[in-house]
Amino acid sequence: MSLLIYCSAFILDLILGDPPHWPHPIRLIGTAIARTEQMIRRLSRHERVLYVGGAVLWVVIVSLSWGLTWLVLQAAAAIHPWVGVAACVWLAYTTLAGRCLADCANLVYRAQGQGDIEESRRQLSYIVGRDTRRLDNAQISRAVVETVAENTVDGVIAPMFYLFLGGVPLAMAYKAINTLDSMVGYQHEKYRALGYVSAKMDDLANWLPARLSWLLFSVAALLLRYDARGALTIGWRDRYQHKSPNCAWSEAAVAGALGIQLGGANDYFGQRVEKPWIGDHHRLIERDDIQRTIRLMYLVSVLALLVDISVCWMIGIGLS
Repeated sequence: MSLLIYCSAFILDLILGDPPHWPHPIRLIGTAIARTEQMIRRLSRHERVLYVGGAVLWVVIVSLSWGLTWLVLQAAAAIHPWVGVAACVWLAYTTLAGRCLADCANLVYRAQGQGDIEESRRQLSYIVGRDTRRLDNAQISRAVVETVAENTVDGVIAPMFYLFLGGVPLAMAYKAINTLDSMVGYQHEKYRALGYVSAKMDDLANWLPARLSWLLFSVAALLLRYDARGALTIGWRDRYQHKSPNCAWSEAAVAGALGIQLGGANDYFGQRVEKPWIGDHHRLIERDDIQRTIRLMYLVSVLALLVDISVCWMIGIGLS
């Protein structure tokens, strides 16, 4: 039954994505993070104290995310077993973000196709942390490719990994870890202390999924007749060409598969950040690379699901 529930959640994500007006646990987690951050900042006036406050923030948000999810599932099952199943499918579905990631990338892609660079920049600003106001079309396409490649890990591969490993509560706890990193895990002055624990714990949570993504992207490149050898070799060669120990695995694999370069300089919160280049410059990046990366993401998602199912079948878990 568990396996059927998780597969149903995967299919729901492919069909529905993330309708903006539907209730979503991740939005509640984001609100909880913002309010808890405000309380901690009021109580913590010095940087050293903010390090402790950041640890408290992480423990509170992750614990609540796991605990409340468990309570909701228990309460739903107590009403009726099928209510419990429905709650489990819905909550599992909300931890996945493959369709949402593709939809956001396609909004930028369409705006570029219409020649509306301002709209392209605006749509891009919703999915990246960098300043998009002065980006040209090539830089916009590069940003989208990087975002889809990176977020394939924390939007699909990792939540599915934790879903199969420890059920919906663990997957929701992972999403809390990931949301904390996206909101406070920056290295600039404002969040360097408060977000330190969140950034490190996100690195730990994504350690194995990121490395799996390198292999999955390479297989997907082979099946799609992209440069599979490039994905494998560039993915390995440039795996540490990023300040994050995890981000470059998927980005380098995609860069190798498409024969393009990712990385370089970007502006964040008014500060120029120089990032190493990832991949080899065989050709200029183009708008259609967005679609190629989306195809890779979808195929990698299916491959990740099949890997999870196979592992569960071999070790005999998740089949009841």
